[in-house]
Amino acid sequence: MSSVTLCLRGESCATPKGVQSSVPRQIREIPDPWKGGPRLLSVGEIAPNFDLPVLVGGVKQRFHLRDERGKRNLVLAFYPSNWDNVSAQQMIAYQVEREKLLARNAEVVGITVDSIMNITSWERDIGPFDHLLCSDFWPHGHVSRQYGVLREGEPLRGASERAVFVIDQTGRVRFRKTYALDQQPDLEETLMALKSL
Repeated sequence: MSSVTLCLRGESCATPKGVQSSVPRQIREIPDPWKGGPRLLSVGEIAPNFDLPVLVGGVKQRFHLRDERGKRNLVLAFYPSNWDNVSAQQMIAYQVEREKLLARNAEVVGITVDSIMNITSWERDIGPFDHLLCSDFWPHGHVSRQYGVLREGEPLRGASERAVFVIDQTGRVRFRKTYALDQQPDLEETLMALKSL
């Protein structure tokens, strides 16, 4: 029985001498999702569109970023995981200050790489929340990577950074900031960014 060497794109991918691989080249060259690190979006750029499972008032639905253009401003609040005290404090703060956000025609969209079932259980424990909670679980961290906030190193490799993006009604990034994993984002910074729109 001959062996086949599978490798990541960009690495040496030779099949051992004298052995012919029956595996097509495109399958043998698996792209490494951790290479070529994510680039943090800049202020002024168009926010990449996405479609994710979302929990809205305890009900599972789909969230399409493009559907929000022209309707309202968005606060995309990436957080590393559910069941984390800082994440809980962050989401609770958004709920407590919801009226201030709505007064600025803004909706909060929490985004984590945890599954929608995990989010549902967590929200039942610490909620209820009127703002949205999205699952970037599959493909794992795809949206976090698009926005440049997928953690590539330890701790919490494969989780989202704690980051906030303010997206205006035209779909442009108007504010962005990453925070330490143990730091709750300053809601006043977000409100000031929204006030300037």
